[in-house]
Amino acid sequence: MENGAASTNMSGGKFTSQPVSQALDLLAIACAQLQTISERRVEQLVNPSLSGLPPFLAKNSGLNSGFMIAQVTAAALAAETKLLAHPACVDTIPSSAGREDHVSMGMTAALKARTAVENACSGLAIELLVAAQALDLRRPLRAGVGAAAAHEVIRKRVPYMEEDRELHRDIAAVREMLPEIEAAARAAAGL
Repeated sequence: MENGAASTNMSGGKFTSQPVSQALDLLAIACAQLQTISERRVEQLVNPSLSGLPPFLAKNSGLNSGFMIAQVTAAALAAETKLLAHPACVDTIPSSAGREDHVSMGMTAALKARTAVENACSGLAIELLVAAQALDLRRPLRAGVGAAAAHEVIRKRVPYMEEDRELHRDIAAVREMLPEIEAAARAAAGL
């Protein structure tokens, strides 16, 4: 201090990631809601009592499991994302010798949100695969223009499941195609 004057070198940055933490926590919560809804639609399609379709959308359901494991996977992803939906920003652990008395847990919120989004993409890919199979089994009935366009894009890379096969490749393929599927459905519906 010079001449007894107070130092003007004070930080006024107010460095906190609380607004970002809260937004990321809300993203994880939204993903949990989306996955819960998506998984229930999958269940409605694979359950013959609800859909009127063959069990697990398998033509030979005694010999084939169809999309049984896909529904279980969708349920597991939804359950995990529900756990990730607990807000990180409501927790705090003081750090830096008590100087940072409120920590907004932004990195924790970001990591949780990233996993929630990844889970949601996989859950939506499963739903789209199941819906495509259900549309095939409903023939000669036809889907609306948006659903038909989405179905067409999916079937360019992922064939109808005649017999059981490993689904992880199909799920990964549809995950990659999510933007293309959305664009095709929107264009066909005039959106």
